[in-house]
Amino acid sequence: MNHVPHPRAASLAAAARTAGGEAFAVSRLLLAAKAAFAAAIAWYLAPLVPFAHDEYSYYAPLGVLVSMYPTIADSAKAGVQAVAGLAIGIAIGLGGLWIVTGPSPRIVGVAIVVAVGVAIGGIRALGTGRDWIAIAALFVLLLGANDAGGFSVSYLVTMAFGVVIGVVVNLAIVPPLYLRRASLRLSQLRDAVADRLDMLATAIADGSEPDPDGQRYLTEILDAVSADVREAARSRKAHPLARRRRGIEEENDRRMRALENTVRQTLELAGGIPALPRGDEDGARRAQLADAVRATARAVAQPIGDPDAATAVDDAETALARVVESVPPRYDGRISPWTRTAVDVARIIEAARPFT
Repeated sequence: MNHVPHPRAASLAAAARTAGGEAFAVSRLLLAAKAAFAAAIAWYLAPLVPFAHDEYSYYAPLGVLVSMYPTIADSAKAGVQAVAGLAIGIAIGLGGLWIVTGPSPRIVGVAIVVAVGVAIGGIRALGTGRDWIAIAALFVLLLGANDAGGFSVSYLVTMAFGVVIGVVVNLAIVPPLYLRRASLRLSQLRDAVADRLDMLATAIADGSEPDPDGQRYLTEILDAVSADVREAARSRKAHPLARRRRGIEEENDRRMRALENTVRQTLELAGGIPALPRGDEDGARRAQLADAVRATARAVAQPIGDPDAATAVDDAETALARVVESVPPRYDGRISPWTRTAVDVARIIEAARPFT
């Protein structure tokens, strides 16, 4: 007797496989190696940083961590924001030290700097620096009491040094450029849409309703691929090879827009299938519509530059034209559900046309 895994166990196993793939992806391992190398350099060189005390060298590797992002632009942006947040937090911490030098107990100073730091951290324009304001303020208050000026300067300068090392290493060693990876992900989305259209064609022919899990999966993969394409676009900023790869980015943008339209219309098509008539006389119409959807799936699945792509689009249009000719434009006094689905299919074919 075969053992069927519990749905929750299967879900956890799938999540574990996804997490493992994300953690051990080549791009992630490369980022980890660069972060480790940059942290080691920052730690080694930190004692040479002017205006900073040697005992605070451990802040240099921390600066590397706050600036090590998958793209150069994100690394530089996060590093600048973190240093800005530190500077604001240090100012708040120094204010807290001034408060506790009077009759106020230190517990009052802790409460004040944390409250002010968290409140100012609500400013969205500070980006990742928002998270460092309250932390820096608290560090200055609690760790810099004996040498507020020396600690504050060392903290800020050493962290900034680590940020610079992180950005430089990220730029100098295999600078990340994810345009080709985004192109591959777009092709995966294209194939997923084509597969979904084939499934919808089967549901139309059989008179069954589409599986709702397919719609959810299509939406999820669209969101994931869209995020990858945006990250790839960011990876061009400040990249030494950015100009040479501009054509790939423009192509990815066009494909992303077309696939967004395709997914949207595919979901609309799936939503309209349950409304299609199921009478005995409707079997031939269902078969024609299923053929048109399958032809559309083949058109969507064509790779960019494939010489057969234009023929596939023409075949889909021909199959759809047969559907339009055979179905009534109105049904029970309203627009026919056949017409609604035909419009959805036509829009999917139109989205595929620019790449033929």
